[in-house]
This record gives sequence, structure tokens and C-alpha cells, in this order.
Amino acid sequence: MGVTFDDNGQRFIFDFEHDGGDDLVSLTGEGYQVEAFGRCFYYGYEFSEQVDSNLRSAFIKYVKFSEQLQDNPELTQFIKRAVDNLNRKINLYDYNLVVMPESSSKVNQYMLRYIYRFAQPTLRKMELVKALPANISFDMDAFEQQYLEDVLENGRPRYTEAQKAEVKQSIGQMLDLIHQKDYFTIAKDVKKSRFRPYMMQFLKFATQADEELCATIRQQNVLIIDDVATSGSTLNEILRSLRILNEDNDISIFSLIGRKDLMADAV
Repeated sequence: MGVTFDDNGQRFIFDFEHDGGDDLVSLTGEGYQVEAFGRCFYYGYEFSEQVDSNLRSAFIKYVKFSEQLQDNPELTQFIKRAVDNLNRKINLYDYNLVVMPESSSKVNQYMLRYIYRFAQPTLRKMELVKALPANISFDMDAFEQQYLEDVLENGRPRYTEAQKAEVKQSIGQMLDLIHQKDYFTIAKDVKKSRFRPYMMQFLKFATQADEELCATIRQQNVLIIDDVATSGSTLNEILRSLRILNEDNDISIFSLIGRKDLMADAV
């Protein structure tokens, strides 16, 4: 019956052998593979379409912030099964570098330790950390090409020059407010904004040495990992950071829990 929620016991129940119609998440599949961000995106599990948003959020919180993760055999098996399936698809031994975001969740670190069991001995890890709010910028060129330069069926511009100027002014005002906020307020306010795919520099390399190393890596296999991909904004930002330095590497993306309809063409 996959993952279900016991209302009486107020706990999540894992059944790794059977699926059912009331599952939050199916556990009997071999993971998912789609094209997203212009890259191959793999993920271990996907929520059922009928799952209530509150229950979905509760499960994400349970996965990301369970205390003593290593002492939770159901959750560790949940993670291991997803990585096992990933390894069967891409052969983790062929990868040279793992990149992941800084997180208070223990899942990424656990996934990384388990990945090392499959990967070559020279596999390196690189972490991106949260940047200062004052460093956040907006990719106006991409936004203009995607939206402001849109045309109607008759070939006429969708927006007047005055409307374009008004939108740009609004974006400037939004950035001024963002630069005054703390990081976690930004993450909450901006996550579902239609402008989010165009906001840059949320993350930065943990050290200058990491950034310099990444800039010199050429024609190698790079794996980006994150625990849960809901909007795809974190994965998008990591990929953007890597592509700024170079585009010579073969990059794959993996999330423990994901979805098919991420903002695939945001970068």
C-alpha cells in the first residue's frame, strides 16, 4: 500500500511490497525519469494526484526533518531504494562530482553517504550555500524574451512600451524589498511567484576554492541532488550557477521526491 497516513496513530506507514488506491506515494516503482531544466531529471518518488496539500506538506516535513534519521529503518529504506533505482539507471560509478544545496535537512547528507557506496573513490562533493539577500538579482533579458516581447496571433506586440516600462518598474520595486528582507522570508514570499525563475544568486559556492574547482572541471559527469523538488527553484539555481562557470560537463539531476511538471525551460 505504499505510504499511507494512519489517522488514529497520527503516523505514516510504509509498505514496500504493495500499492493501493489511497497511497500518498507509491513504493513499488523504479523511480521516474523526465526532461526538465533542459537536462535529464530523475526522482525517486512522486505524490499521488489526490493527496491533500496539507498531508503532502506533513510528509515532506517528516522526510526532511525526522530526528535520528539513521535510527528510522523505514525512512532510510525509503531513501536507499530511490538511490538504488537511480544507480541502475545511470551507474553512479561513472560520476565525478556531486553538487547539492546547503540544508538543515539530513536527507541530502544521507543520500550522499549512500551514493559513495556506488561511486568511484575520487567522487567529490560540492555544496552551495545561501547568499545574502542583497546579492539577489533579476534576469531581465530572459524575462523580456519570455514575456514582454510576446506577440499576438496577428503579429502585434502583446504589450505596449508603457506597459513594459510599468512591469520593469514593479520588478525593480520588488527587488528593493527583497534586498531588505531576511533569507527565509524571501524563500517563503518568492517561491511561488511567477518571477521566481528569473531571480538569480540565491545560492553561492561555499568556498572560493569550490568555485574555482568547478570552473576548471571539463567534460566530466556531474550529479546535482536535492531531497525534495516541489517548485524546482533550488535545482534551477544550482544548475544556473554551474552553467555560468562552464557548460562542458554532462549534468544529471536527482531528487528523492519530485514531480513531472517542473519549470523545465526556466534557464
